[in-house]
Amino acid sequence: MEVIADLHIHSRYARATSKNITLENLEKYARIKGIGLLGTGDFQHPEWNKELKKELREDEKGILWSKTGFPFIWQTEISLMYSQNGRRAVHVVILAPNGRIADEVKEYFESKGRTDYDGRPIFGMSCKQLVKELKEIDDKIEIFPAHAFTPWFGIYGSDSGFDSLYDAFGEQIKHIYAIESGMSADPEMIWRLKEKINIVSFSDSHSMWPWRLGREATIFEIPELSYENIIKAIRTGQGLKGTIETPPEYGKYHYDGHRNCDFSCSPEETKKLNGICPKCSKGLTIGVDYRIDKIAKEEKGYKQENWKPYHKLTPLHEMIAFHLQTTLLSSKRVWEIYDILIRHFKNEFNILLYVTEKELRDAIPEHKILIEMILANREGKLEIIPGYDGTYGKIKFGDRVMSMEKDDVDKPVKDDKNKQAKLF
Repeated sequence: MEVIADLHIHSRYARATSKNITLENLEKYARIKGIGLLGTGDFQHPEWNKELKKELREDEKGILWSKTGFPFIWQTEISLMYSQNGRRAVHVVILAPNGRIADEVKEYFESKGRTDYDGRPIFGMSCKQLVKELKEIDDKIEIFPAHAFTPWFGIYGSDSGFDSLYDAFGEQIKHIYAIESGMSADPEMIWRLKEKINIVSFSDSHSMWPWRLGREATIFEIPELSYENIIKAIRTGQGLKGTIETPPEYGKYHYDGHRNCDFSCSPEETKKLNGICPKCSKGLTIGVDYRIDKIAKEEKGYKQENWKPYHKLTPLHEMIAFHLQTTLLSSKRVWEIYDILIRHFKNEFNILLYVTEKELRDAIPEHKILIEMILANREGKLEIIPGYDGTYGKIKFGDRVMSMEKDDVDKPVKDDKNKQAKLF
């Protein structure tokens, strides 16, 4: 069976997340997106943990099921901040095989500090210590670095990361089987590091809206849905069919620059500028593209052995908003077209990956430019002006360039009693 999974999300108890995140809403929009498996997010948070146990039923294969038959697995993200040859700040995703082990992990974190103030708590321990002590609880606990190249909190981050996985994990690297690419990197960029690591991709979503949930995901091809099969795929690559990636240029840290100075540039230009912003004369925030060039062992175009294919896809809401020339993803006009497409084609991933040009023209004949964008997006030909220093990239199609409204965490979108809710 093929399963599209998003195993890195957050609850409403994490900072800067939508207060509308409920299990019901996560399931609803996951189905609309085309996701077949979600992480629970934040399982160590006491209030969210109670909710998970109340609303979900766990089977003998480590899968949690909603009352209407949608699957989750135990998942959280934590932040490690510590000193190791300088300041280090690394975010890590953790998966647990069942509720009993999730509770032991929860108790472990409670012994290290508070877990009730944020869905992604901060602990002053090293990557090595975390992996060693979690593996002492149970070897089936899965640990992988989150959004690997985010400058501030990625394992390879330009501000506080490491130059290699071994630098971060030492002898505990034997327990690290995968890394999460994150929005600012794709597999082809990571292959250049020659780390011999599997690559997964998940959204790190702070809301349940379909332009966030599943914006990055991993496609598994497994015999049946079980924690064991998911982890086997992550660890061995067998059953790891590929990933869905947001174009890395769309990420907030792809190019170098200064957001406050409205200035960005390529790594080549940064080198000419000696890393100094020409507007304020301060050091530029170095992005992922520059960072990869600095630590890469291979040139662009290198493919690692047993590489997996991947799709670079801009979310459908973004393209509809661009087509309508509105910067607001949650506008009524955007939702109207989105709903038409979902009614015709069941879910967003089906539209982005498989629906034919003829089928699209039959469904929305008056939106020819949008159809062209969907097809260009599928072929990796939708141009993106790179993001930088916390600013998302901009879509460019034809002569038009536009960035979308991103401050959408708790923006009301539609009444849940609308026609969309009746689709499932």
